[in-house]
Amino acid sequence: MADAALWYWPLDTAGGSVNFVMLLNWTVMILYNYFNAMFVGPGYVPLGWTPEKSQDCMYLQYCKVCQSYKAPRSHHCRKCNRCVMKMDHHCPWINNCCGYQNHASFTLFLLLAPLGCIHASFIFIMTMYTQLYNRISFGWSSVKIDMSAAKRDPRPIIPFGLSAFAASLFALGLALGTTIAVGMLFIIQMKVILTNKTSIESWIEEKAKDRIQYYQTGETFIFPYDMGSKWKNFRQVFTWSGIPEGDGLDWPVRDGCHQYSLTIEQLKQKADKRVRSVRYRAIEDYSGVCCPVTKGVKTFFTTPCTEEPRIALSKGDLILATRGLKHWMYGEKILISAADGGVRERGWFPRNCVEKCQYDSETDQPVDGEKKSK
Repeated sequence: MADAALWYWPLDTAGGSVNFVMLLNWTVMILYNYFNAMFVGPGYVPLGWTPEKSQDCMYLQYCKVCQSYKAPRSHHCRKCNRCVMKMDHHCPWINNCCGYQNHASFTLFLLLAPLGCIHASFIFIMTMYTQLYNRISFGWSSVKIDMSAAKRDPRPIIPFGLSAFAASLFALGLALGTTIAVGMLFIIQMKVILTNKTSIESWIEEKAKDRIQYYQTGETFIFPYDMGSKWKNFRQVFTWSGIPEGDGLDWPVRDGCHQYSLTIEQLKQKADKRVRSVRYRAIEDYSGVCCPVTKGVKTFFTTPCTEEPRIALSKGDLILATRGLKHWMYGEKILISAADGGVRERGWFPRNCVEKCQYDSETDQPVDGEKKSK
């Protein structure tokens, strides 16, 4: 705002007033949608929720933490510790999940932030240009810049010295970086919104194709919530009232699809993961740090770029691995104090800290993902 006043004083001309009002408008709208996404929240599945028809429970997963069934399109968030309706992802920048109730506000924030930063970048550039122009003097063989005072009358109301120039240049870098980074996130969000999916559901669809190809079942998985029109999908999230359609528990589906088509596919994938899981035993201790220095250079530099946790291992721990990379594996640690099927910790761990249990009947199965890694 100081740079805007320096470049285009808002009280003298209509253009300066419009420029300043637009800058205030961007600020208010960005902060409104940001705090709306943060405090309104995504909406949570009621604790103890069950479908109206008891026979529909066979199509749903049960959440032991929330003591309720997971409604269609809902997922349990480990950080929020609740089942989130139409969960897209957990965003650390709003310290909340992006889901059913705040998906529109979050996406509008991703749109308005780059637009506001583009306007701010233009102001920074014009301010630095005009202020330097007023301080440059040309000689026969040299060019001098005097940052102590502007060579004009009257003197500027807001002083612009070397520190102000450095601050403006730094702010310009932040504005351009925000424009690129947040703009890319907006594009990603719009792609999933126009197909009426979430980021998690896009991943489920990819795993469905992988499962069908792996077992050669000849099935055809059709995503049930795509209305077949980008405008209809868009209206599922953005409404004139600002309140999304539906209640977050029941969703319209396309013709030929079952109300629980997606949840049935999730159950198939969960069963497939159990079949393809391989039992490993820890042969080294692992503290659970993100980038372990003591586990090798390759392990350090190839740590998975994901928010999924790491699990600490002690020598002798048993782990059911479900997928793997070249130097890392993901699985569930079987707690010693728990019986089979008990509570397990999930996360990534270095591959060189474990060895396959040769005595286990499941060890003949390949780890999901190993066949794709080199």
